[in-house]
Amino acid sequence: MSTVYPLLMGRRAMIATEHYLSAAAGARIFALNGNAIDAAVAATFVEGVVNPHMHTIGGEAPMLIYSASARRVIAVNGNMMAPARATIDHFRSLGIDLIPASGLLAAGVPAAFDALVTALKTFGTKSLAEIVEPVLALATDGFPMHIGLSGEIPPDSDGPVAGAGASIRQNATRYLTKWPSTARVYLPDGKVPRPGTVIKNPALAYFYRRLLESEAGAKNRGREAALDAARDRFYRGDIAREIVAWSDANGGLLADSDLARFTTQLETPVSANYRGVTVFKCGPWSQGPVFIQQLKLLEGFELAALGHNSADYIHAVVEAAKLSFADREAYYGDPAFTDVPIAALVSDQYAALRRPLIDRERASLEQRPGDPIAMRALRDAPPPDARPWGAGTVHVTAADRDGNMIAVTASGGWIPSSPVIDSLGFPLGTRMQTFHLDERHPNALKPGKRPRTTLSPSLAMRAGQPYLAFGTPGGDQQDQWTLQFFLNVVDFGMDLQSAIEAPKFSSAHFPSTFYPHNNFPGLLRIEERVDAGVRAALAARGHIIEVRPPWSEGHILAVQFDAHSGVLSGGADPRGQAMPVMPAQVIGW
Repeated sequence: MSTVYPLLMGRRAMIATEHYLSAAAGARIFALNGNAIDAAVAATFVEGVVNPHMHTIGGEAPMLIYSASARRVIAVNGNMMAPARATIDHFRSLGIDLIPASGLLAAGVPAAFDALVTALKTFGTKSLAEIVEPVLALATDGFPMHIGLSGEIPPDSDGPVAGAGASIRQNATRYLTKWPSTARVYLPDGKVPRPGTVIKNPALAYFYRRLLESEAGAKNRGREAALDAARDRFYRGDIAREIVAWSDANGGLLADSDLARFTTQLETPVSANYRGVTVFKCGPWSQGPVFIQQLKLLEGFELAALGHNSADYIHAVVEAAKLSFADREAYYGDPAFTDVPIAALVSDQYAALRRPLIDRERASLEQRPGDPIAMRALRDAPPPDARPWGAGTVHVTAADRDGNMIAVTASGGWIPSSPVIDSLGFPLGTRMQTFHLDERHPNALKPGKRPRTTLSPSLAMRAGQPYLAFGTPGGDQQDQWTLQFFLNVVDFGMDLQSAIEAPKFSSAHFPSTFYPHNNFPGLLRIEERVDAGVRAALAARGHIIEVRPPWSEGHILAVQFDAHSGVLSGGADPRGQAMPVMPAQVIGW
């Protein structure tokens, strides 16, 4: 198929990001002989400056890394943590039955900085000073506001403040009257900015200079000790105290001890083989294992024989998603607090029991979790009731000629959701909104717990060699859109760019991760580019069809490594031009 964007190829390195300035930052690190992890970390730091409606350093950064030297895949648990004072009883005492989507009550310990420094320290080669040089320049000298960011600050919207994305717009009046620290950065001269307006963030620049002072002061003890010094200033020093003071002043729950005890965990990912490709996902503190559960169910279908984006194919994929996401709601949570039967959930035996529940002629309209503990196709009772999400996330993915590969799905700390800390230049994240205030739920709020997150990077190996790294913004849709991309490559033999651009679809059948946790049984969102006859056939099977604009489902970025030829490929999604995000960028050589 012809594509909007070309497939880019190179031999030395490849990086794909949301914004051209972050791609340039990654390319700069490659030019300085950095590896893929160095480049991706640099790009993610820049994303936190130029796409603050989608991610800032106050948020989270889960990632998957293939280390060529260690010859294994590692999951970086870059997820935030609930404060010690964040209890279900506390919220009930406030008369709250759902954690709000905005403001400091939903703020936990910011995780992104520690995750990025941990990745740099463990798998990278560069200093923090080398990595954040572009960030300092952009925060100090400014960057031109792009249409995606300016679209988050419309002058004529007075809707609720609840998250980020095109459907939940923050208005300029609220910044000016309630969040003046945000207005000072993003409403220069008190006016609604237009694309091209130069945005400077001197407080953010000062924040990074302070971190670099700490790194420089410890440089004589080696690179790792210097990185630790910068990290300790964020979580134990004056920066930590400023974060806590801001939280206290604005009704938040953070304490000094919450930041001091925070650590990023390096973990063994969940993995499974599908048609000769080994897929790796983060653990059940993320929704990532639903990707594998869907693959296990679909392994019993001859997908290529069904025909790409035929009614039979789409029906099978959607019904597999419904079963897998029902299990997500019933079982997934922070495994340090919740006993998640993950090995059983992704097993062949469990998939074989669940697969017959897919009626090839009728769409299901119920939530149907299974019982992986007793190995039964259905549970006796559904999970506790739960209650759409826009482009509030970025993805960065990179690979190098040595075979290092990384996928970072960073999010949180959105400017529409929480005010900018005036002395630091970034807001705190509101990921605690994804917790449930119901003790029976596997994702129930508890102090020190990490909320189940939608952030879901993906990495795959083939024949023992690194093969694919990919991801997308999109909340609950992430592991639906990326699944279709993966199937396009593996089952239908498409190249990266064709696989990304192919028409996509997503189900809203299951409870949303985000406030207010609503769901729409049977709803299938499908791009208009899918044949009208196929859409009609799906409706006849009972799917509730919502036809979406031609380029609206997904925003996938991917890199591929051919270990035999040494060729690196990169693909980006043109859907960025139709969504409130920047058109994705790929740089390779």
